[in-house]
Amino acid sequence: MSSSNHIKNVALVGATGFQGKHIAAELLKRGTFNITAITRSNSTTLPAGITPAVVDYNDHASIVAALRGQDVIIITLSVRAPPDTHQKLVDAAADAGVKLIVPNEWGYDAERDPEFTKNTIVGEKAVKNREHIRTKGIPFIGVNGGFWYEFSLGGDEARYGFDFNKNTLTIFDEGNIKISTSTWEQVARGVAGVLSLKINPDGPDDKSPTVSSFYNQSVCVESFNLSQKDMFESVKRVTGTTDADWTVTHENSKERYGRAMGFLAANDFHLGPAASTAMRGLGMAMYTCAFFPNSPASMPDIKNEVLGLPKEDLDACTKKGIEYGKAGGVYGGNTDA
Repeated sequence: MSSSNHIKNVALVGATGFQGKHIAAELLKRGTFNITAITRSNSTTLPAGITPAVVDYNDHASIVAALRGQDVIIITLSVRAPPDTHQKLVDAAADAGVKLIVPNEWGYDAERDPEFTKNTIVGEKAVKNREHIRTKGIPFIGVNGGFWYEFSLGGDEARYGFDFNKNTLTIFDEGNIKISTSTWEQVARGVAGVLSLKINPDGPDDKSPTVSSFYNQSVCVESFNLSQKDMFESVKRVTGTTDADWTVTHENSKERYGRAMGFLAANDFHLGPAASTAMRGLGMAMYTCAFFPNSPASMPDIKNEVLGLPKEDLDACTKKGIEYGKAGGVYGGNTDA
């Protein structure tokens, strides 16, 4: 990497997607990075200060050329992206001499709890991505913020249980299980915070955090640690409503998870008209298992303080989530990979 002991050149995949655009904005705000957006389309509109690099994902050489000279590649991909996209990017990064990968795994630490990883479904993909990176000998840092708060709160009943167009709430079990959840902005600040650290200590007596001190592990950040009931209290404050204005039902979390897996078993979320049903099943499954009793979705060892991340206003973020939901928040995300 840079001889100055700081990361300088950053390649970002998905710079216009849900998480990617916030990472792009935060990196730009730092003012210390040269940012290249890896994209399939030369028509993609990027913020000023970001250089586009158009690639053909069926041409390994074109990806390698785009990544030459980059210190790090940050990968943000939609769940709908072709399954081999992540591997293609990692293979090209290795051949281009990229020294660090921030993989596509923005939820929970996929290697902390095997059962939880299996239950979330997408966690197993994150583990496989890490395994593939290790075969290339490149260090990685997973930045994990739990579920995105605005996206999850406003998504519809399949995520955090709310439907803001109908004023309904499905509470899983008793609604008391707390989980880690983060805004897109907080996760982006976490990424920029890690990459802004020194790469290596200045000497044997330097005990300050460095990029290399986080190699091959997760950096966990968090906006809030909340239960569904905590979210509901914030929603009522923001909307000026009371319990009487809402239709609240309860559902057993294990039964709900089984129902979600039934949706997935019957459909392929990558193909065909049943995609929306399968996507709903995927969402229901991974969100529901986070609220299982004794769930590990309340992440330990949060690095907010180490990275200088701010304390956010819960009700202000809840307001954004409600607005997102009423505007028709949908599944998926960035597909510009």
